[in-house]
Amino acid sequence: MAIEQVYKPYLGAGQVYARVEGASGPLAPIGNVSELKLAIDEESKEQTDYTHGGGGTYAEVKRVKGVTVSAALHDINKTNLARALYGDSAAVVGGTVTDEARTAYQGGLIRLSHPSPTGVVVTNDAGTTTYVAGVDYEVRPEGVYILGGAIANGAAIKIDYAYAGYDLVQALTKSGLVLEMAFGGVNEADSGKPVVVDLFRVSMGAAKEISLIGDDFASLQLEGKLLVDATKTGAGISRFLRVSMA
Repeated sequence: MAIEQVYKPYLGAGQVYARVEGASGPLAPIGNVSELKLAIDEESKEQTDYTHGGGGTYAEVKRVKGVTVSAALHDINKTNLARALYGDSAAVVGGTVTDEARTAYQGGLIRLSHPSPTGVVVTNDAGTTTYVAGVDYEVRPEGVYILGGAIANGAAIKIDYAYAGYDLVQALTKSGLVLEMAFGGVNEADSGKPVVVDLFRVSMGAAKEISLIGDDFASLQLEGKLLVDATKTGAGISRFLRVSMA
């Protein structure tokens, strides 16, 4: 009979994969993840022993109320951000815009329909006057900033520009997603032996916060609940998760 290995310290690292439940695409890597945890919430029902004086416990039943999955994501790509914001993401193809009509105010920013404009030409509404960059306005990644000069407050202007392709995330457009997740890890405390964890259905919540300005690298702190997978059946077969380890 084989002797079970008792000594098994664990220090994990590895790749986390995810896809929306029912999606036809592959389980795709979600990038650098510094934390992936499972927290088990257990409840206990106890019955006091009344058969003798002094009390004590006569019977106890323990049940798992739920399993919380938490993760810290450090790649703020469009897919991760859209999931963290209950939103949608898309890749916008570059192009050009002609005669985008706006109202100008000195000392104020005009947000354009697309970011990072290039080849900007600003004219009056009639197109008879072309304003001068650096004197009348300044081009910024977020739009056109009106300096003043020949552009009067409240003036109607038109803007021509080109823009490169970019990623767009529209937030709060849908409810939370159920994800299928997998962890392909190694145990650094055991000669790098593989550890593979399948989380069949995770109802992932929105990001707790998103740091847009700060002194440290931003991260997405996500938390969700492990849900039952009714397609997993059979004696001794988990309907929630499984762990394979060398």
